[in-house]
Amino acid sequence: MNSRITPADSFCFLSSHRIVSLVPSLTETLIDAGLESKLIGRTKFCIHPAEVVHKIPVTGGTKNPKTDKILALRPDLIIANKEENRKEDIDTLAQTVPVYVSNIQNLRELTLFMEDMAAIFPQSGAAEIKCRFEEFPKPDSNPKTFRSCYLIWKDPWMTIGGDTFIHHMMEYAGFTNIFGNMQRYPEITLETLKKADPELILLSSEPYPFKQRQLMELQAEFPVSKIRLVDGEMFSWYGTRILKAPSYFKKLRGELQ
Repeated sequence: MNSRITPADSFCFLSSHRIVSLVPSLTETLIDAGLESKLIGRTKFCIHPAEVVHKIPVTGGTKNPKTDKILALRPDLIIANKEENRKEDIDTLAQTVPVYVSNIQNLRELTLFMEDMAAIFPQSGAAEIKCRFEEFPKPDSNPKTFRSCYLIWKDPWMTIGGDTFIHHMMEYAGFTNIFGNMQRYPEITLETLKKADPELILLSSEPYPFKQRQLMELQAEFPVSKIRLVDGEMFSWYGTRILKAPSYFKKLRGELQ
């Protein structure tokens, strides 16, 4: 569930809605909802849409926001995320500014987030986007599944557990997460991965920028497994970017047949 330091209904009293977003995927979503003019701060990782975000001041990263700079901008609302932002930074900011803390692990929770945004910003396009999430295409009822591992980091190797949004999108796409019984982002060894015997290894473009070189190195270790470089945004950027995911997954699965 999304958690709110201040309940969503309480944000409606705000007059100017000067917003700082500390969540890249939600920055893009707020812009798509028509709230560009209200965004006065964003992280350096808020890169979409490029033609808009370059005009919005950068206030640090997701894990190391410049709290003094954020407060100097005099926002009256901060959008954060339980996973992407540190509790200590949220607590510091919340002493002065109302903070909405999202916690999105699946499509249902994403829809609830947009429901809150529609309540806070009734003149925006948030309600329309909420409807688009509710109409998100259903996955194939009988897809060919692949026993898969999704890697997000190297040295140490890190994968994803069953309580993450990435896991949810993997399952949607028909990629059975062989580490779905774990939580969050566990470290694994290549020996552990070999014992799990994946049919498919997905190398994400973020946060570790896997490239062809790492793919070739892993292919030598896993000669039978299929290994693919994938767009991490399609799996992890909850928000309007996932509306592009069904066609991406269809193309990816077609290449694996």
